[in-house]
Amino acid sequence: MKIHHELETPSTERPLVVAIGFFDGFHRGHREIVRTLLRLRRPGYRAAAITFRNHPATHLRPESVPPLIATLEERVNLLASSGIDELFLVPFDDRIARTDARVFLRETLLGTLGIRALVVGENFRFGHGREGDAALARATLAEHGIEVVAVRPVLDGGERISSTRVRAAIQSGDTATADRLLGGSYTLRGRVSLGAGRGHDLGFPTANIDVPPEKTLPADGVYAAVGRYDGRDRSALVSIGTNPTFDGVARTVEAWLLDFRATVYGEEIALRDFRFIREQRKFADVEALLAQMNEDATHARFPSFSAS
Repeated sequence: MKIHHELETPSTERPLVVAIGFFDGFHRGHREIVRTLLRLRRPGYRAAAITFRNHPATHLRPESVPPLIATLEERVNLLASSGIDELFLVPFDDRIARTDARVFLRETLLGTLGIRALVVGENFRFGHGREGDAALARATLAEHGIEVVAVRPVLDGGERISSTRVRAAIQSGDTATADRLLGGSYTLRGRVSLGAGRGHDLGFPTANIDVPPEKTLPADGVYAAVGRYDGRDRSALVSIGTNPTFDGVARTVEAWLLDFRATVYGEEIALRDFRFIREQRKFADVEALLAQMNEDATHARFPSFSAS
């Protein structure tokens, strides 16, 4: 997948069909938009997506920017794996925010990119003051023979799948619902950093995962998960919260990869397939904590994973 960092004329003269969206999490609704786009890709055409490096709220409503389901890198990788050929990854800034909707359609999509078809979600809004919608795009581009497809929302349980809904499921600890809405597993990635070292002293060598601050985290608690390191999956027990037994203050993500003893500071670990085990709580003493962790570990072992 070729990435453009400006809305510029593509390096190839092959016609473009384009989808537009922020695609946070690349949930099942987003996947349907891309599937529709790929169906419009005729022989010799290239399929492209236009998305933004930063969430539009960082410019329009900086006081209420939502946490992200996927980091920028994760979102780019998800789009790349979807089968599109080109990605226009541009900043959402004042220039974008102030562009008139009709100007964007005529000058950018038609004049600069020369698109042959446009795919958006049915609720898509664009242009200064969010004045543009699918109906305006269809009316404006029809004059030039450009097809505009507004993809209807994908429903789950009779309710529209949206990034807001996925985010709420993650934040409540209902990761099973989040995974169903995403059509894949919610994943946390981060590098292992030095922590207090208590886990090693207690016989439970946990890895402190530095998660990007913009990432949506599950509700505080203890989870069974799958940890992936160095290309291999391992059973994991993950604690999210403030370590109340030790009077912690900062919210952290600590992962114990079961039957794994290597030192991996500075290395990346990916955690997925989260399933809630219990809430965090403050234990009377270390012995009570250790007993509970041994119990928790029985819920986190996947027998198909071999020890390392």
